[in-house]
Amino acid sequence: MERKTHYDSVLDRSKSIMWQEDCYMDLQSTSSSVASQAETEDLGWIQKNEDQLQRFISTTFLETLLAHLSKVDVLSLDDLSKIKEAGQLQDQVKMLTTIVTCKETQGCAVLRGFIESSDSQVAQLIMNHNSMVKEHKEALLRQYDRHRDRDSVSCPKLNTSSRTLLLIDGLSDLQQKEHDLMQVGVTRGRKRNHLRQLELDKFLEPLTRVSLPPRFSLTVGVAGIGKTSCVRHFVRQWSHGVISTDVSFVLPLTFCELNSLEKLSAERLLKIAFPHLNDLSLVLSGLCRTLLIFDGLDKFRCTLKFSDALPCNDPKKEVPIDDLVTNIIRGNLLPDVSVWVTSRPGVASQIPGGLVDRLTEIPGFSTNDIQVFLNHHLSEREFASKIWAHLESHKIILMMCYIPCICWIVTNTLVYILQSGTEESLPRTFTELFAQFCAMKAEMGEPRGKEPIKMEQLHGTNRKLFGNLGRLAFYGLLKCKYTFSEQDLKAYGIDLLSTQCSLGTVLDREESAICTTYQFTHLTVQEFLAATFYYLSSKRAIFDLFSESTMSWPKIGFQNHFKSAFQHSQQAEDGHLDVFVRFLTGLLSSVALKPLTGLLVVGKDDGNQKTWAAGFLQGLLVSGVAAVSLRAVNIAYCLQELQHTELLRSVEEDLKLRSLAGKLTRASSVVLGYLLHVSPECSEQTNLIGALTYTTVKCLLPQLLYCHHLRLENNNFNDDVMELLGSLLSAKDCHIQEISLAENSISNKGAKSLSRALLVNRTLTSLNLRNNNIGSKGAKFLAESLKMNQVLVTVNFQNNAIEDEGAQALAEVLHYNRKLVSLNIQKNMIGPRGAKSIADALKTNRTLTNLILCSNQLGDKGTIALAEALAINHTLLSLQLQSNSISNRGMTALTTALRLNHSLVTLNLRENSIGVEGAKNMAHALQENNSLQELDLTANLLHDEGVQAIAGAIKFNQCLTTLHLQWNFIRSSATKALAHALLHNATMQLLDLQENAIGNEGIAYLAEALKTNASLHILCLQGVSMGTSGAIAMAKALMVNQTLQILDCFFSLAGHRCCWSISPLAMD
Repeated sequence: MERKTHYDSVLDRSKSIMWQEDCYMDLQSTSSSVASQAETEDLGWIQKNEDQLQRFISTTFLETLLAHLSKVDVLSLDDLSKIKEAGQLQDQVKMLTTIVTCKETQGCAVLRGFIESSDSQVAQLIMNHNSMVKEHKEALLRQYDRHRDRDSVSCPKLNTSSRTLLLIDGLSDLQQKEHDLMQVGVTRGRKRNHLRQLELDKFLEPLTRVSLPPRFSLTVGVAGIGKTSCVRHFVRQWSHGVISTDVSFVLPLTFCELNSLEKLSAERLLKIAFPHLNDLSLVLSGLCRTLLIFDGLDKFRCTLKFSDALPCNDPKKEVPIDDLVTNIIRGNLLPDVSVWVTSRPGVASQIPGGLVDRLTEIPGFSTNDIQVFLNHHLSEREFASKIWAHLESHKIILMMCYIPCICWIVTNTLVYILQSGTEESLPRTFTELFAQFCAMKAEMGEPRGKEPIKMEQLHGTNRKLFGNLGRLAFYGLLKCKYTFSEQDLKAYGIDLLSTQCSLGTVLDREESAICTTYQFTHLTVQEFLAATFYYLSSKRAIFDLFSESTMSWPKIGFQNHFKSAFQHSQQAEDGHLDVFVRFLTGLLSSVALKPLTGLLVVGKDDGNQKTWAAGFLQGLLVSGVAAVSLRAVNIAYCLQELQHTELLRSVEEDLKLRSLAGKLTRASSVVLGYLLHVSPECSEQTNLIGALTYTTVKCLLPQLLYCHHLRLENNNFNDDVMELLGSLLSAKDCHIQEISLAENSISNKGAKSLSRALLVNRTLTSLNLRNNNIGSKGAKFLAESLKMNQVLVTVNFQNNAIEDEGAQALAEVLHYNRKLVSLNIQKNMIGPRGAKSIADALKTNRTLTNLILCSNQLGDKGTIALAEALAINHTLLSLQLQSNSISNRGMTALTTALRLNHSLVTLNLRENSIGVEGAKNMAHALQENNSLQELDLTANLLHDEGVQAIAGAIKFNQCLTTLHLQWNFIRSSATKALAHALLHNATMQLLDLQENAIGNEGIAYLAEALKTNASLHILCLQGVSMGTSGAIAMAKALMVNQTLQILDCFFSLAGHRCCWSISPLAMD
């Protein structure tokens, strides 16, 4: 009230008596000291709120404020002009505060008074923003700090909550349609192709200087990957002022909370969730940046139907909860608020891609992350090494450890077993693992190293709780329900107190201002408990267990119920029962049931059910449609859980021995698909050389998608198969990075199918079409796609008869493509015309580093064209020109270019017609060139004179490391020159003089040089007419030389082969 009185007194000129023209005395003024104190307070208020003034004052509010300050003579026309000329809105506000605070009049008081007396949202934000934000952050920290230890999995070195997000451009079919564990199995936990990585502090920022921050962001990840931990970490970091400082309010909600709500307005929802926020209109006004988080869409009881939801743009209007969420995501409601939703991938596909401004994915653990986790989590190093060794020998469990939550379950369970002193009971299957996990939670099971507990000693309450948890889990799984209310637990006979200790801790309790919810520690825990319930119930049930109602068709006997479970599983397109039936099958193993002895009442197992189930599953492998689907592959997973692995081992052995040809039946094809998931060796390089036909490719096609390096050589593939492989490479889910189709029968028609795929493929980096018959027409098709493809880095078209016309098409590629690094067009009948086109392209290309043109028809004319390009190009590192009829003329052009070129590292000129003149020119080039490291002049016409010239050059050259001079009519005089050069050269590591008649005299020269030379590692002297005296001289040299590692030669006299690996001499 005093503040307002002071403001009124400043403004009311009618209460003043004029004494002079430019001054007056205020009859109601206070003492000068009080006025001075008030002015100081006003100045301090402006300085304190300067950030809020610049942040929240809108253009309209500023215009009103300036008009008022001008009216009361606080601002002059000159002041107004300076403010308007300041530039952006924030700059204008800054100029205003600078001018006002510098004035001797009571301008600060007038500015403050105007804002405090205004009832606009801008004014309210300026005054109340900081206090509201502080209170809100304190409330969030009280709520979220209690989760800190669990979110980081107690491993500071590997904080799962703060990992980088992967920016992706869409969800794959695999993510949208398959079970989470199947996704991890197929990809083996590898990061999928992504546009870039985003640190959490950059998550809400624009990606470029010209782009806008995202309004709606969607983050996906499989169950247990750390989505909720990521959200909690973000909220904590924001509350501490570490990240996203431009965001005024973060409002985190979970879909678990929304499940308890039916119909309400947007404002009502936020008032319930955040009762400490007194004025929500300020939070949602758009004047300050607000982030609304909805965590866990996959746990929402409603399906979001964007096409059916009624539009609503009134935040006060009550609508059904699913329509409320839909309208918020669409932007009809709270359009100025940023929204962040997290979800498992399958459910995330409910949201239309056009509404998503930023799509990110949370990656799982890498193999190294798992080891870091083990080493940090376990105080006993011996346990960590034993667990890691066990995981490496059981890849199917290791593979699931890519999910942090499962990694935690595995680690704690294996530690429990090791501490009990029974390493022999370490789990081999997923079912055994979760049986041990439940036994650990219940602290019962059979004690390790002691006599079994008698049944009467077991606590009946735990058995009952285990059964009720299984029933809750099973019927929740059927309804795709993963969160439960207190009423749900009570309905299934679960005492709420029992969830706080022992076996009940498999349920996690979450409290919020809206409600309390429960969920299983991980999806797999729910699926395992569901399987135990079904396993026990199926032995006595007379109705279909997949219906909670007894009004269903009678089913009697375990086998009928077992078949029913697989029937439902195979019919589930999203695979949500895949892991359930794996567990159900695994429970037929006595090893898996043993830890559950205290929790299940199980009769004596005679093994008949296990044998029957194995036969039933193998029957399912044979039946089914032609293509091997992931539902079919899941049957092989079930056989693994059953530990019935004969067929699995047989196919794996044939794959390793490359003996699959003619053996790929329907069943073995399914098993092969399974091996591509669980065997890193098979997936990294899938070797199917000579093993496939059109039929088997068609059968295996869905599973070949997920290979990394696919070798399909020598399969006699024709163009029909290329249609199939084209569709494979075009698929959005394609993971193939390298594919070899060498030694097949692919023509231009097949090349056309392949070219269409390359237009859309975004994973393939290496393509090998060696020894096919695509011709110039096929080369043109592929060239058109390579112009636009920005992924391939290595292409091999060796021996495909592409000729000059095809070479010209590929030259066009080099003008446009900025990714291709290696191009092999060896043995393609390319002449000077094609070489000139390639040379012209090399003058502008800045990415190609390896060009192979061996065994063509370039001649001197084509070589001269390439030489002209080399003089300009400083990117090419390796040029292979073997067998191209190059004479001294072409060599002269190349050596001239080498004097100017500073990038070429490898030059192959084998099997040409280069003579003494060419050798002399090369010698001159070597004296100036400082980049060439490998030079191959094998099988030319250098003779002694040419080699002597080269020897003179390498005496001073300090770059060349490898020199091949095989088959060049060299004798002892040239060898003497080379030996003399080796006395001075300190870089030469390999010297090849094979098939030259250098004789014992030449060997003696080399031997003498070796006593001094300390750089040469390999010396090749096969077929050099070495006799006994030469061998003795070399042996003596090797007793001194300490650097030569390999000496490959024959005794021409005795015919014995000698190989010196290191000194002293070792005879072979």
